Amino acid sequence: MPELKDARLYLCTGSRARTGDLEQFLDAVLANGVDVVQLREKGLEAREEIRLLELFAAAAERHGALFAVNDRADVARAVRAPVLHLGQDDLPVPLARAIVGPDVLIGRSTHSAAQADAARVEADVAYYCCGPTWTTPTKPGRPAAGVELIRHAAAAQDERPWFAIGGIENLQRLDAVIAAGARRAVVVRAITEAQDPGAAARAFATRLRVA
Repeated sequence: MPELKDARLYLCTGSRARTGDLEQFLDAVLANGVDVVQLREKGLEAREEIRLLELFAAAAERHGALFAVNDRADVARAVRAPVLHLGQDDLPVPLARAIVGPDVLIGRSTHSAAQADAARVEADVAYYCCGPTWTTPTKPGRPAAGVELIRHAAAAQDERPWFAIGGIENLQRLDAVIAAGARRAVVVRAITEAQDPGAAARAFATRLRVA
């Protein structure tokens, strides 16, 4: 299994039901530098989420990447996911750990300096995300934390991996979070809505790997 510390580009995507090209999409982005791919689509029944995640698992295996489950510790256990990502309002980490077992990497969303500082030292947390840096339609109603949160995380010089997230919808914004100290990023629309998702993934991955 690839190591999370080596990951730079983390992609969240829905099921692509409208385009019907999920498997091709996953192959394209994972072949072009995406290190972690997460299924993030609210409202899925557990059976359907498990079916979709089996496609994620197979694609990740083909490309030597990681796949992540969003929120659902029970689903993560069912599909033997290597990564479970939890928001601030999801299961407490100790309860999630009891469900998924000892080997799953657990990540945390953070939206303020205090939350980032807590995630940096929280037991059983493998990585954390800081944002949203800019407002984003994927998190309606959540105010932007700004690049100040990125600078705060970078100043800590933490060995625990952390990712900038939220509204990083083009390379200019990626450059802004890199300038603030981020070396890892979570991307959604910049890749999922690109005409050529593979090319978009390659451009983001290349920029992060030379940062």
